[in-house]
Amino acid sequence: MSKKRVLLLGINFSPELTGIGKYTGEMAEWLAGSGFDCTVVTSFPYYPQWKMQKPYTGKWYKKEVSADGNLCVYRCPLYVPASPTGIKRILHELTFCFTAFFVLLRLFFKPSNDIVFCMAPPFLLGFLGLFYRFFKGGKLVYHIHDMQIEAARDLNILKSDALFRFLFRIEKYILNSSDYVTTVAVGMKKKIELKTRHNVIHFANWVAIENFWPLTNDTSAKQHWGFKETDKIALYSGAIGEKQGLESLITVAENLKNEHHIKIAICGTGPYKERLMQMTEEKNLDNIVFLPLQEMDVFNRFLNMADVHLIIQKRKAGDLMMPSKLTNVHAVGGLALITADPGTNLHEVVTEHNIGVLIPAEDDKALQDAIVRCCADDFTPQKRNGRIYVERHLARTSILKALLATVSGDSVNADANPSMVKPVLS
Repeated sequence: MSKKRVLLLGINFSPELTGIGKYTGEMAEWLAGSGFDCTVVTSFPYYPQWKMQKPYTGKWYKKEVSADGNLCVYRCPLYVPASPTGIKRILHELTFCFTAFFVLLRLFFKPSNDIVFCMAPPFLLGFLGLFYRFFKGGKLVYHIHDMQIEAARDLNILKSDALFRFLFRIEKYILNSSDYVTTVAVGMKKKIELKTRHNVIHFANWVAIENFWPLTNDTSAKQHWGFKETDKIALYSGAIGEKQGLESLITVAENLKNEHHIKIAICGTGPYKERLMQMTEEKNLDNIVFLPLQEMDVFNRFLNMADVHLIIQKRKAGDLMMPSKLTNVHAVGGLALITADPGTNLHEVVTEHNIGVLIPAEDDKALQDAIVRCCADDFTPQKRNGRIYVERHLARTSILKALLATVSGDSVNADANPSMVKPVLS
């Protein structure tokens, strides 16, 4: 039998270390390592810095092929705004859809793909998937990481009611026209099913458990990143944008100035980072430390360094997106301090499995008290339960095998090679 062919369409991809790009990259890696013939149409890496990452320039198209030929990546130029406002985000996504369209035309002259995955956002990418399927066939899977339109509305990124009505109509057409609709969280699944005739499939964010595990005797890790061994580290690691509500950490740090052993570390980059650094400097806070994104070869050790991991979101984002950073925290046996209100899927999962400490969203006093408590008390059961949970429910191979069996009608017998598929330029 010929190998199954899979096409992935997504604006974010490896080597981006956070968000959608991380998962799309790991999915392509797994597919190629499992014997699938995988093609990716994506952009150049820019997230979460919102800046083109070296050595890429993004001025023209580029093709990358893995050493064994199972993975072919087409990178498309796009507009990347340094300060991503609502209108600029729309232009950013439209330029990618435009340039990716010409790659799809090129793929018309290559063998058809059995399955086409569209990674949303951007939700408009679904039109490219429908366009490809119309001419080349295959099953179209529309995979939703974030409910982009609702997030733009509820977080006031866009403010035109007429525009939102138009966008929701477009989205409904894409949802109903796809062969399968999938999403990363049960709470999002329920919301999406209200908008489409499909039974939405839960396709969870996974953990590459071979890359993340608990380290119990690494006493020098805190010193490696500039802290004292006696410091208690409350770590936020991920994208730094407005939807996280990280300004709360400035207030908390100001109130904890006399707790000299507690340090708040903010690791990552994003459009809101400079504003947070400015606020920290204005208040003369020395208990907040800003760190750059960490490379994958040290990321497991870095996550193990923290005493408590901060999973912070604004209330309105509660069931519109699933914090992707949480899965890796559980994989390393870390203690997750999570802002989630009762009734959200995240709150239900954490409560049911006892895998973290929950506090209400947008409650600075609750956040402050919880950080102090997490740095003082023993939460070994929650840490242990988190690792058990990812092993049982979020292993990458199990999740991808189950999904592919559902959308293709075939069982997947190949086991992924856990080693990274390294694309090389061709």
